Amino acid sequence: MGFDDCQVKHINPKKVNELRKALLPHPVLQDLAETFKVLGDPTRLNIIHLLSKQELCVCDLASLLNATNSLISHQLRILRNLRLVKVRREGRKAFYSLDDDHIRHLFNEGLIHVRERE
Repeated sequence: MGFDDCQVKHINPKKVNELRKALLPHPVLQDLAETFKVLGDPTRLNIIHLLSKQELCVCDLASLLNATNSLISHQLRILRNLRLVKVRREGRKAFYSLDDDHIRHLFNEGLIHVRERE
């Protein structure tokens, strides 16, 4: 028997019934899982990090990340589809920024967590 196994099979009905109400609907869990999956890519995390500092165009991001415009555009499309980044058009130019502060906070909390291990 593993360390995490219950030694005694006992369900606390009060806790179970109380927490059953807190279970998230499947569509919400799917969206959240997809968000975390998308954030599991180092290039996309770098983009999120840079956009948390300021609005940038594809060319600036590609230069900063030593990547092609095509690669950055592809990654931005993925991030935009999940509403993690947004685009602002100015004539023929497109500038990207984080969709909202929740994304910045999510990234920063993850970074704090990782840096605690250093």
